[in-house]
Amino acid sequence: MRKHRTRDLTLLAILTAVVVLLQYLGSFIHFGQFSISLVLVPIVVGAALIGPWAGLWLGLVFSVIVLFMDSAAFMAVSPVGTIITVLVKGMAAGYLSGLVFRALEGKNRYTATLVSAVVCPLANTGIFLLGCVLFFLPTVREWGLANGFDNVFKYMMIGFVGLNFVFELLVNVILSPVIVRLIDYARKRRA
Repeated sequence: MRKHRTRDLTLLAILTAVVVLLQYLGSFIHFGQFSISLVLVPIVVGAALIGPWAGLWLGLVFSVIVLFMDSAAFMAVSPVGTIITVLVKGMAAGYLSGLVFRALEGKNRYTATLVSAVVCPLANTGIFLLGCVLFFLPTVREWGLANGFDNVFKYMMIGFVGLNFVFELLVNVILSPVIVRLIDYARKRRA
């Protein structure tokens, strides 16, 4: 038991460093208005291999970095709304991925990882959009009008998060199951 806890803490530390690095590097890569979230892959990997609380922790680390690096436009409108939206979206994405994995892993670990890899960006983007509606709708409407969208919700789905979400989803669905499978394989060889 102690060996597994040490292994999990070591993996969590490594994944935390990967989240920090990927979020920093990802902040320079943009599709549309926002930087892409490359960090969703290690969040899903941690949630799958360690558990929902690891996903929550990794989502929190991701969120804190986003608050400091990528949220100036929203902070200017509503600091409280920004903090709530950013923290909740990241932590929920990681935690929900872990819960989904735990619920499905008994049937098939690959499928469980794949579904978790879909849940993570869905939760992240969905909660972001909900936060936009709750805290920033007039501002987002103005941004939409400035970008040629007369419907704020059309702008939110197409102009605001569309390409980012598709990219994040594809990267997550392709890489997360492969990485989890490789780590599982390495663990079995050592056992």
